[in-house]
Amino acid sequence: MKLHQQQDTGNLFKQYKNGAVQVGEQWYQGTVIVTPDVIDTQWPVLSLAELTEAHFEYLLSFRPEVVLLGTGDRFQLVHPKLTLPLTGIGIGVETMDTGAVCRTFNILSGEGRRVVAAILP
Repeated sequence: MKLHQQQDTGNLFKQYKNGAVQVGEQWYQGTVIVTPDVIDTQWPVLSLAELTEAHFEYLLSFRPEVVLLGTGDRFQLVHPKLTLPLTGIGIGVETMDTGAVCRTFNILSGEGRRVVAAILP
């Protein structure tokens, strides 16, 4: 078993409910990108159906190791073609319901990983 030191610094999710996420003491409704050190509410995506390859290219600016895509209250599949700007250069992309993204982000961030959570409403 490999152990990692937990680092509880930076942005961490506290709650997810009613389509909103709490990061630290602040609540965010709608689309938000969260990294251990940045919160970005300018990602212009309102739904899963609107996602394009360009939206995933934008995530490269955060220098991720892994991207966690939160699809709301339930898991929704994303076409693999859309994630090619990331997966094509070895960056992992995991799609899951938003609650799972929040939990996974906190774990990976605590391990010091360069994780990006992209939350859709």
